[in-house]
Amino acid sequence: MTLDLTVDELLISTRSVRKRLDFDRPVPREVLMECLDLALQAPTGSNAQGWQWVFVEDPDKKKALADIYRANATPYLNLPSPVRGDIRDQQQEAVRSSAAYLNENMEKAPVLMIPCLEGRPEGADAGMQASYWGSLLPAVWSFMLALRSRGLGSAWTTLHLIGEGEKQAAELLGIPFQHYAQGGLFPIAYTKGTNFKPAHRLPAEQLTHWDGW
Repeated sequence: MTLDLTVDELLISTRSVRKRLDFDRPVPREVLMECLDLALQAPTGSNAQGWQWVFVEDPDKKKALADIYRANATPYLNLPSPVRGDIRDQQQEAVRSSAAYLNENMEKAPVLMIPCLEGRPEGADAGMQASYWGSLLPAVWSFMLALRSRGLGSAWTTLHLIGEGEKQAAELLGIPFQHYAQGGLFPIAYTKGTNFKPAHRLPAEQLTHWDGW
């Protein structure tokens, strides 16, 4: 069953969900496929549709993926938080606490998902990098919006990709490492409650330029 949300409500309330993931409620495959069917309507460069989607339900493989993630996330989360001198500083403690919780509990999510795209962008210039990732990331965000509209949540994580982590995940799951790049690692679960609110963001006026920087 989908939530009764307007497009604007959906856009301002789709969060990176960590502490409110319901680890005890199963996620049916048919719901994931509904969301994926919607996500595949997203734009993709030259209509290549070079994406592949790896869903992981096996407990041992989820644990192994979580360990790969933790190997990078734990030292990262122990680094001092940046001080920016604006509203972002007020949220940093909550963000760190939320990220630490997910780091400790990643494998408890009913499903983990890794989106992949054909090709590897190493050495590409900015234009080719933008074109490459622009053929995957819109679909991933559409997938997250579709999850939210059905009462599920996720979090876009990338720390498992650092160093040898991406290759280790590829070997674990049989992803052809030389031919496909991974776009992240996403825990997926129903959420505890659906009353998510807009996040505190910097005002658009501070981030906007007209006809030049």
